[in-house]
Amino acid sequence: MDWNGKRVLVTGAGGFIGHHLVTFLKRRGYWVRGADLKYPEVTATDADEFLLLDLRKWENCLEASRGVGEVYALAADMGGMGFISNHHAQILHNNSLINIHTLEAARTNGIKRCLYTSSACIYPDYLQMNANVAPLKEENAYPAQPQDAYGWEKLIAERLCMHYREDYGLETRIVRFHNIFGPLGTWDGGREKAPAALCRKIAMAKLTGDPEVEIWGDGQQTRSFCYIDDCVKGLYKIMRSDYAQPLNLGQDRMVTIDELADMIAEIAGIRIVKEHVPGPQGVRGRNSDNTRLRQVLGWEPEISLEEGLRGTYAWIEKQVTAKLGKIVPLSARSVQPSAEQMVSVRKG
Repeated sequence: MDWNGKRVLVTGAGGFIGHHLVTFLKRRGYWVRGADLKYPEVTATDADEFLLLDLRKWENCLEASRGVGEVYALAADMGGMGFISNHHAQILHNNSLINIHTLEAARTNGIKRCLYTSSACIYPDYLQMNANVAPLKEENAYPAQPQDAYGWEKLIAERLCMHYREDYGLETRIVRFHNIFGPLGTWDGGREKAPAALCRKIAMAKLTGDPEVEIWGDGQQTRSFCYIDDCVKGLYKIMRSDYAQPLNLGQDRMVTIDELADMIAEIAGIRIVKEHVPGPQGVRGRNSDNTRLRQVLGWEPEISLEEGLRGTYAWIEKQVTAKLGKIVPLSARSVQPSAEQMVSVRKG
């Protein structure tokens, strides 16, 4: 790889995955430019340069992608199920603009390679009606019937990547995320995803002495969850591969939301009382089929759900403690890893 190829842009670098990816790439000797509407909220960015830009605008995408050889396109208006199920027009509008302008700017600036981060939300609703769902294979995307606007805009952007590669020679890579979680991410405010939301609720239960924890739905809906360290390692491997078709990136171990809550409660060292309440649940079941990922990369996510949850819970409990203005009891300190472990369970 020439030196220009070692200069990369990460869009969405102020967000959870983008922030971790910047650090991962810096550790591998890359010069990294980050671009986003905001800086990372929790810790300072490791980017060599960080541009505060609204990537819905063409001229900003053009500015962000000048002078780099590769683009990791992570920028998106998104959140957990509570957000994406209630902001369809906003999500479809904003993300379509970001995706179209990022790809065209990459082509205009002579970028050699661009990785687009799609989502398991592109998979058809009709394949995810049961909790005991068959793992989703990449070819299951068609006939298309994503659940919501977020899934539709991701699927359209996948098609755009394929056509830019075919028509313009831009080497595109496409990854479909399956529920990425970890520390340094959104944990309250409405955009957080299930693992972070449950960590927050259980930390609140522990610190306030109220064992009641609300869970949307009956708690039997199923998902697989992938830790952030595996996610960024997988992104890098997919970018460096010669495979241009979409690839799942996630764990293939499926658990119910109730089981997830029990795992977190055990890590927290408390017993909880689950209160099942109405709320957005998404599809009934979803799991990743990693067959093709293993074939293409000779690798798949390695960090167990329990291991990832330990670091994630410890970090979120610390945030909740600060918010409540309380000191964590001595008995809780045994579940808290070191500061280095809070950022990364394993160094890739």
